[in-house]
Amino acid sequence: MEAWMHTVSPFVRAVRVSESTSLYGEWIDYDHVFTYVEQGEADFILNGVKYAVKEGDLLLMPSFMPHIIRSASAIPLIQWVCHFDLYYDEERSTWRELGTMTDRQRAIAEKETALASIVPIAHVRPQDRLELKRKLAAMLQVHADGGPHGSLLLKALCTELLYAFFKCQAEGQGREGKMTRSWVSIEKSLAYINKRYGDPQLDNAGIGAQAGISANHLCALFKDQLKTTVHKYVTHVRIEQAKLRMLESDLTLTRIAEDVGFSGIHPFSRAFKAGVGMTPSEFRASGAKRRGTDIASSHFRDEA
Repeated sequence: MEAWMHTVSPFVRAVRVSESTSLYGEWIDYDHVFTYVEQGEADFILNGVKYAVKEGDLLLMPSFMPHIIRSASAIPLIQWVCHFDLYYDEERSTWRELGTMTDRQRAIAEKETALASIVPIAHVRPQDRLELKRKLAAMLQVHADGGPHGSLLLKALCTELLYAFFKCQAEGQGREGKMTRSWVSIEKSLAYINKRYGDPQLDNAGIGAQAGISANHLCALFKDQLKTTVHKYVTHVRIEQAKLRMLESDLTLTRIAEDVGFSGIHPFSRAFKAGVGMTPSEFRASGAKRRGTDIASSHFRDEA
């Protein structure tokens, strides 16, 4: 750890603030994700370990750490989020999309694994939160403005965030999580759903078989550990994939509905309206406004 601290040179890829009243989803990122919870509570399952996250918590998720997030309070969950690499790399610096995408992005560089074994959570004392938020607000502004020296300032501020995280842990503000029961089965199920969501015949029996458990056991695990149903999660994945296609392609809505696993345009439209609050046509029409905003590029998803 000490050797890493002497050599680190962070490259900041994205900075944003996310506010959601019904956040739910599963992600894996090719870069590191730093998150500060300003308001609200949520369950974070990080590589199979569940943490009850609350206001003032810091999370530092290394590259390719599977994480599931579910809001757990009535008030909106507000998070300050920073995506970064530990070291600058010319090719990686051109990657702006978030989440694992290409085979090249999935091939993690050895130097980016320095934090793979850390405890990923710490807590900021109330008297230190204002200063941390000032740093995050400065990062957000610099990231938005750019400028000839913006990347240098972002590097400095990101290094300060890393210092703040480890300082909180050193002060005893870190804490242990609770291992999620049957995480291996859940992870296999989620991976299979995210791979096969486009199959309209995807069902509980098939998902359970891939995870090595029965359909009934699968349903019980989702309800107990993820607080949702298999059907809701599958629908959620399909709708999110449909959103991406609507924003990034000129495919017809009927074609998109079929590509993401719906049996037709009508069930797709009903599910989309129920989950997103607007019809697919309305969502697509708002696409031009959404591009470049936190709504369109956000790595976070509202529960479907």
